[in-house]
Amino acid sequence: MCAGDEFISARLLGDAVVAELDRVGLAAEPLPIDSRWPSEPFEEIDGVREAAGDPGRLAELVAGADALVTHLAPVTKKVIAAGRGSLRVVGVTRGGPVNVDLPAATDAGVPVVYLPGRNLGAVAEFTVGTMICAMRGLPPAAADLACGRWDGTGFRYQRVGLELRAATVGLIGLGAVGLRVAELLAAFGAQVLAHDPFADPAEAARVGARLVELPELLAASDVVSLHARLTEQTRRIIDGAALAAMRPGALLVNTARGELVDSAALDAALSEGRLRGAVLDVFDPEPPGPDDPLPRRPEVFATPHLAGASRQVAEESAARIAREVATVLTGGTPTHQANPTPLPNTG
Repeated sequence: MCAGDEFISARLLGDAVVAELDRVGLAAEPLPIDSRWPSEPFEEIDGVREAAGDPGRLAELVAGADALVTHLAPVTKKVIAAGRGSLRVVGVTRGGPVNVDLPAATDAGVPVVYLPGRNLGAVAEFTVGTMICAMRGLPPAAADLACGRWDGTGFRYQRVGLELRAATVGLIGLGAVGLRVAELLAAFGAQVLAHDPFADPAEAARVGARLVELPELLAASDVVSLHARLTEQTRRIIDGAALAAMRPGALLVNTARGELVDSAALDAALSEGRLRGAVLDVFDPEPPGPDDPLPRRPEVFATPHLAGASRQVAEESAARIAREVATVLTGGTPTHQANPTPLPNTG
């Protein structure tokens, strides 16, 4: 069963699954179902998060299926129960399968495979691209011109920004995305600092990033870019004290999680002119409320969680999850399984 949406469609998933199963000598007959991309904020559906679709309809269709492959579908306890006796694997084309009831899948003997780092290339390119735009003041200049205002003061020395080859960029978090961002920055000639207690020093050296403690990174960086996971240790890692410690006129970029930043403290820092600006693709809460001042600030380049959206992410995610599903169906060990190794599904 292929449960798609307007980003990764059921047809895209089905074509990938058919091709991969054919490669390993298995036949497949996809059952496609598509849901609309949610235009409203995600709501929890029967215990699963960030999901879209009708779990009742999924439960009706999953009976008899060997595999359920999806991006956003709510794979609830009810859906898992409906697949008992046939369902052998659930594949989710996301970095974390939050739309799957993992305890229910484990209890039913169904492994859940997923794709960590599936959009790292898209996020890294978005990070560097928006970083350049914000450093050069392009978003407000474009907005002015669209409104019929020609601002001829963009060449004033006090307003112009740095080129990346002259900038020090600090990365908070040096996982898969952070490493790729560092590689791209190195190509521009930027000096890259990184703070990550779990980083591999050899990997940091490979991408030209110098590992430092957080105070040094904040004080020395022209741009601070966030790529950390959200944990209790990283929640509000950019608070009022961290913002005060940043180099005056620095730029903050957040394409990771909104909860990494104290929004009120950031708004205050921008109001006081201590920062040049911010790039925000994520918010806390998400979407931001109508009274949130940050998206309306001219010095904030705000986008609606688009960093990971590209055609390559959709196409490659479908192909990768098809390989993971085929591995399970042929008795192999998947690369990434979210739940503990379950007992075989005996119905």
